[in-house]
Amino acid sequence: MNFKSMTNKAIASELGERIEQLRLEQNLTQQQLADEIGLSRVSYRNLVKGSGKLENFIAVLRVLDQLAPLENLIPETGVSPMQQLKYRGKQRKRASKTRKDEVREPKPDLGW
Repeated sequence: MNFKSMTNKAIASELGERIEQLRLEQNLTQQQLADEIGLSRVSYRNLVKGSGKLENFIAVLRVLDQLAPLENLIPETGVSPMQQLKYRGKQRKRASKTRKDEVREPKPDLGW
């Protein structure tokens, strides 16, 4: 399946269909799964159609023991120490002094 050529809604629907297949393989009813995660059956059906909350999607994956694939969904990236130094740039360590040739104008008297 090529997700790149699909709309966001189509991808969400495809993921919902895959969840439904996992539910059936584990011989659970929609009501049983919905009760397990604290949703109504209608809310679960909406999730499967692709219009549910991400948090509920994760809860379903947890019940179906399918959280491991989420580890690979967006891999954790590490930044090397050299990259950290490069991104940091020049940080100020102290305030600069006023130059002698700079003349500060006196603050106006506000009459308070």
